[in-house]
Amino acid sequence: MLASVEGVTDAGSDDGVFDDAVAAQYDVDVASMYAPEVLGPTVDVLEELAAGGAALEFAVGTGRVALALAERGLPVSGIELSASMLERLRAKPGSERIAAVVGDMTAATVPGEFALVYLVFNTIGNVTTQEGQVQCFLNASRHLKPGGRFVIELEVPALRRLPVGERFVTFQVSGGYAGVDEYDTVNQLLTSHHFNVEPDGTGRIFTTPQRYAWRAELDLMARLAGMRLERRWSGWDKSEFTAESAAHVSVWIKE
Repeated sequence: MLASVEGVTDAGSDDGVFDDAVAAQYDVDVASMYAPEVLGPTVDVLEELAAGGAALEFAVGTGRVALALAERGLPVSGIELSASMLERLRAKPGSERIAAVVGDMTAATVPGEFALVYLVFNTIGNVTTQEGQVQCFLNASRHLKPGGRFVIELEVPALRRLPVGERFVTFQVSGGYAGVDEYDTVNQLLTSHHFNVEPDGTGRIFTTPQRYAWRAELDLMARLAGMRLERRWSGWDKSEFTAESAAHVSVWIKE
């Protein structure tokens, strides 16, 4: 079972798009994110930034990163909106090391002061308003001790690939999977459509609404929350961020 959390403020929960059906298939659908060459560098960087202190994962999900960090001896807590996703985490070995709560990461709190708050795999985009994303930064800052760090992993919006007048960008086609992003450039929104064809010929469609945010916009959100940009990489390998980077890992430090 997940470790119990006393004194939790929970802003309420609603599985939303990550309902039981999605949660049941989630680890299969993101199996590539568990590959050692993907997960290893992610955990290496987060462990280094935590420097032995406690870590808090926003949108902890089924525990892909949190469990790996806890295995290295770090105290890890989590906040997750979907009770269905947390049930999948609870069923995994080692979940007793994770102090987690069902709640909205823009407002829910867990006890303690943290050296690291992190939000990976583009999940800040699941907060679909600018105000909500600002509140997410403020909530991260509330949990951090002075000198603590907030880390976000986020794709760069692929607008350079979007022809004038078009809305759709295909970002992956492999095997029985196709991924297509549908952009609303007026409202700074996108909808990710995930199409899966099973070996028996049956199909599944999973759609997630998101809000894309520019790096300068995120840096301003950080400033509003009493943090400043410390570093930005192109990925967990700490490669330089350039105009050609498809994603970024950004680190803000609480002043």
